[in-house]
Amino acid sequence: MDTDVLETLKLALDGGGVTVPETGDVLFLRAEPGPAIPLLPKDRLTCQQTFKPPYEALAAMGLTLLPAGTETFTPAELTLILPPRQKDEARGLYARAMLSAPEGGVVLACLPNTLGAKTAEKTLGEIAGETESLSKHKCRAFWARKDSATFNKALAEAWVAADQPQPVADGAMWSRPGLFSWDRVDAGSELLAECIPEDIKGMGADFGAGQGHLSKEVLSHCPKVTHLDLYEAEHRAIACAEKTLEGFENITISWADVTRDVSETRYDFVMMNPPFHVGRADAANLGQAFIQAAARALKPGGSLYMVANRHLPYEATIKACFKQFEIIEDAGGYKIIRADRPKRQK
Repeated sequence: MDTDVLETLKLALDGGGVTVPETGDVLFLRAEPGPAIPLLPKDRLTCQQTFKPPYEALAAMGLTLLPAGTETFTPAELTLILPPRQKDEARGLYARAMLSAPEGGVVLACLPNTLGAKTAEKTLGEIAGETESLSKHKCRAFWARKDSATFNKALAEAWVAADQPQPVADGAMWSRPGLFSWDRVDAGSELLAECIPEDIKGMGADFGAGQGHLSKEVLSHCPKVTHLDLYEAEHRAIACAEKTLEGFENITISWADVTRDVSETRYDFVMMNPPFHVGRADAANLGQAFIQAAARALKPGGSLYMVANRHLPYEATIKACFKQFEIIEDAGGYKIIRADRPKRQK
């Protein structure tokens, strides 16, 4: 999370126009550790987060957390939101916050200007009516007060309905707004599925499994696979993967951060299309951490199959982690890499 966003959120609470209520509950949606947290009453604060790494960071701070799948909230006098980038997902979050807020309750959000903060404020205003805002650090904090006379409940309910798991790609998988390649099958994952040999066998894992489409393709075309463990850090994808893989019994789906939560020396193969963005910027270190985790998780003779955008610098990390590797396909801006025989760290 951009630290400037968290600082601007703090400013809004610290004399910037939003008062922390002296009584009543405070709710923080998509909460992240940061400078706003100490301004909030810990005994009345409840946090919500669907992404495993910040969820664990908040839990380590001793904060009260809702179960990650919670999507309806009890009334809170103040609700803070760090909105997601995707439009329909963000609308759903604004709508859920306003629907649960009591009369007079405040909903406060903050975004960088580069991610459309002005537009986001207008979006909140579509259901809330009048909004106020504060700009600082190239970010905008904006808020609205629940007023039944101006609250567009019907539109809010429509936004919630749009932000639900749903079949996409002609029923090839289930997905929902905000997930990676949410409304179509990702071309990179599709290429990776085509490159995994049909005679692959044993116990495998899908790191960063998303909606489960890659696992579905492998289980459908590789009969010697005995079991697949799917790991996904974004909880919103879990129910989608369960629907995508309905009917398959030789699977386990886990909400997990693969860089921390996967056991060692277990799998015959690992497959993955690792994330490589933080905001709009490339962050190759994410993919590198996935590669290192795969090397730890594989049996001594195991294999890694991964797809990456052609420009991403993963080869040095793969060479450090595996005894041999090759690029088995290079097409459409993607490279498919197979790496064998993980090196054991001394």
